[in-house]
Amino acid sequence: MAIPLSRSEERNVTSMEKSAWTEQEEEEDEFKECLEEPNGSVTPVFEDSLESNEVEKQKVVIMRAFVEREDSSAKDVDDFMIRRFLRARDLDVEKASAMFLKYLSWRKAAIPNGFISASEISTNLAHNKLFMQGVDKKGRPIVVGYGNRHKQGNIEEFIRYVIFALEKICSRMPRGQEKFVCIGDLQGWGYSNSDIRGYRASLSILQDCYPERLGKLYIVHVPFIFTTAWKMVYPFIDKNTKKKIKFVEDKKLRSTLLSDIDESQLPDVYGGKLSLVPIQDC
Repeated sequence: MAIPLSRSEERNVTSMEKSAWTEQEEEEDEFKECLEEPNGSVTPVFEDSLESNEVEKQKVVIMRAFVEREDSSAKDVDDFMIRRFLRARDLDVEKASAMFLKYLSWRKAAIPNGFISASEISTNLAHNKLFMQGVDKKGRPIVVGYGNRHKQGNIEEFIRYVIFALEKICSRMPRGQEKFVCIGDLQGWGYSNSDIRGYRASLSILQDCYPERLGKLYIVHVPFIFTTAWKMVYPFIDKNTKKKIKFVEDKKLRSTLLSDIDESQLPDVYGGKLSLVPIQDC
């Protein structure tokens, strides 16, 4: 899909790429696949202003003009959503536009009423496996998920549950915030909880339909047997998402979380002050 640009647009973008745009800082350490050598990084905070980066601003304008010609429903989204798709494709307008148009088609089919009702996901809600409470030091909402409460079942209902959760999380974003952080707790996780098909489906939805929403994922209380499942999922994680994942050793759990989350905002199950709230009740 080629996106035609006028000569003036091409000159503007090229000029700004050479003179004004500074790429996001690369993570100092590469993500390690081995659980024995966990690693993570702090995601940069982006200013809530399209004025802060002239190249992004220009490319948002170009991409919006194109996608609105292809699908009129694109007019309903704000520039920050356009920017998230651009960032997910390293500011490549053509790739980001293809990704975004695919998302619009997916959304019409997956969420025809604009929301997922509780009645559609009653089995997954009954597992009580996702919670929300508090924000980290960057103002990102905190989500806690318990892996040992997930059971393999109807994949279509699970996909709807994932969409329900992501929609709920996004609706609870504080003003000016675009990302959330998640604590994935695997204490008690066993083979009965291993759902590779479900993991891949949820990963695909997160990366393809809600790009640049995850700020950081802490994976805690990791049992050794999780290594097998991890190796089957790891190849499907894109490079940007990999940089946001951190495996946390039990002995460093509280100190690691407190480095990014104030005690007043940390869930009480990890030594903080707030009680967890089921995501359906948020």
